[in-house]
Amino acid sequence: QVQLVESGGGLVQAGGSLRLSCAASGPPVGVYIMGWFRQIPGKEREFVAACMWSAGTEYYEDSVKGRFTISRDNAKNTLYLQMSSLKPEDTAVYYCASGSFTGAGIALPPSRPGKYDNWGQGTQVTVSS
Repeated sequence: QVQLVESGGGLVQAGGSLRLSCAASGPPVGVYIMGWFRQIPGKEREFVAACMWSAGTEYYEDSVKGRFTISRDNAKNTLYLQMSSLKPEDTAVYYCASGSFTGAGIALPPSRPGKYDNWGQGTQVTVSS
């Protein structure tokens, strides 16, 4: 498995924007989907967005629709999450993840963490009010 490394997190005021990046250490061979999740202490990891690596089909959690955009650059092996109109409730550690054709969760919907079998270490996003 390739290593996934997130970057771009930080502190931003409400209404501001950030762009997260997730760089794979090599070509994501066998990967068919990549996604973003977030987690705050004491809560379960929450789906944010996902996209099919080849076709680019996008999926979003309802609370981020119209504010967040997921994209990927296949040539750079990099996944992005453009976040706009940020709210304090978007504060969390954001994780990048990938799902492979050989993963046990291939039949799960994109919003389920079990669909993904490779995870990054996370990047903190803090939105101040």
